[in-house]
Amino acid sequence: MTVTDIVEDARPVGRPLTANRLPTWAPAAVAAGSIALGCGIGLVGGLESHLQWGLISALLFLLISYALSAGIEGRRQAKDRFATSVVWVAFILAVVPLVALTFYTVQQGLDVVDADFLGHSMKGVIQSGPGGGIYHALIGTLEQVGLATAIAAPIGLLTAVYLVEYGRGTLAKSVTFFVDVMTGIPSIVAGLFILSLWNLALGFGYSGFSGSLALAILMMPVVVRSTEEMLKLVPNELREASYALGVPKWKTILRVVLPTAIGGITTGVMLAVARITGETAPVMMLVFGADYINNNPFDGPQQSLPMYIWTQYSQVNNDYGYARAWGAALVLIAFVMGLNLIARGIARWRSPKGGH
Repeated sequence: MTVTDIVEDARPVGRPLTANRLPTWAPAAVAAGSIALGCGIGLVGGLESHLQWGLISALLFLLISYALSAGIEGRRQAKDRFATSVVWVAFILAVVPLVALTFYTVQQGLDVVDADFLGHSMKGVIQSGPGGGIYHALIGTLEQVGLATAIAAPIGLLTAVYLVEYGRGTLAKSVTFFVDVMTGIPSIVAGLFILSLWNLALGFGYSGFSGSLALAILMMPVVVRSTEEMLKLVPNELREASYALGVPKWKTILRVVLPTAIGGITTGVMLAVARITGETAPVMMLVFGADYINNNPFDGPQQSLPMYIWTQYSQVNNDYGYARAWGAALVLIAFVMGLNLIARGIARWRSPKGGH
């Protein structure tokens, strides 16, 4: 018996070596057909919501993709295509609301945002009339977020260094547990805690610094977790090489570990800043809000962008207030988006691959 005979005998009987495959353009064609069919069903059924049309189209896309693939490629390949289709549908369902929100905010706020809107406050402006701006709220947001970052970033960084480099035993487990608990604390609870301790028990009044304390509580666990993960990614070989040269542990952390992970640490801090920038509840409880410019965050009420948006939009049947609210929302989204872009840029710049 020759080698050729052995190979021929080993081949599966009755099964072709190459299975039928759908063309590469088939998923796109099925998607287009499903959208057209879903819109047709929505029109015939009298469904007024385009969201219902989209859900019907997504369901049709999943069913048609599976049936077509099962008939041509077999059930095993059909299951694989069905799973891929589910992932694509979930991705689209997540992206569409985000794109719609961004588009609508830009559409509503672009007509309001100009130099006067960014450079004036609401002092002396009638709430139901035109004019006014967000300068006082922008100053308040920058100062409150800046103070919260100055408080939370060092504490979070040192806590993460302790957990990764020194933490052992019960104390480290307790710190990790409380950090996990703080991650899920609602913002209103943090504001209530600072209100009870700082304002009522210690007797301090409304101020931007009071809001910063609550924002720092919300920011701290995010900084700890992100920094902790970045420090764990630093190779142990770098630490061991530094110890072999006789460098103390504290200096190894300062000169080797932190510079290696500084890109990821900075990214985590920037993302934590973006997370607290839009918080409203602590600001409403502790900062109280004001329609004038207050450059001193330690004395007197102060405005912020999230509270400004709520104040303007809460006025019933006030087109000017609605317009100012959408303009402030556009500025806030642009601010948060800028922080995320800066974080990505720092991460790419400080990435270990950047030197190659």
